[in-house]
Amino acid sequence: MTKPVLSEDTIILNARVDDKESAIRLAGQLLVDNGFVEEAYIEKMLEREALTSTYIGNHVAIPHGTEDAKKAVKASGISIVQIPEGVDFGGNNVAKLVIGIAGKDNEHLDILSKIAIVCSEPENVEKIVNSKTKEELLSFFAEVN
Repeated sequence: MTKPVLSEDTIILNARVDDKESAIRLAGQLLVDNGFVEEAYIEKMLEREALTSTYIGNHVAIPHGTEDAKKAVKASGISIVQIPEGVDFGGNNVAKLVIGIAGKDNEHLDILSKIAIVCSEPENVEKIVNSKTKEELLSFFAEVN
C-alpha cells in the first residue's frame, strides 16, 4: 500500500519556533522521519529559501528543495507545521503555516497547485491555523491525497 502524501504523522500543531530556519528544519524533519526524503533534503530546503523566499502570502510558506534536491526525494510527501504565533519569513511576512513539500518526479507541481487553491482563501488559512486537532487540519487538504 502506498503511503498517503499527507497524514497525521506529518503534522505538528501549535509549534513554537525562533526563526524561519527552525521552521523549515522542523517541516523537513517530518518529511525525513516519515520516509519521504533523505536527510540531505533539509539542507536543500534551506538553500532554496536563501535563493528566494518560499512565503506565498496569507501567512503561508511552502519550503521545498532546490532543483538538484530531487535525488534526495524517495516519495511525494507534505508536512505541515502550524505556528499560531507566527514566524518571520522576512520582509514583514509572518508565516503561521509552514508546509514542507517533496515531490517525486514532477508531482510537486500538482501538490503545490492543490495547496495553493486551499491557501488562497484567507478564511481557510485562518481555520487551518486555528485547528485544534490533526483531523480537523487534515480535512482542509483532503484533495491532496
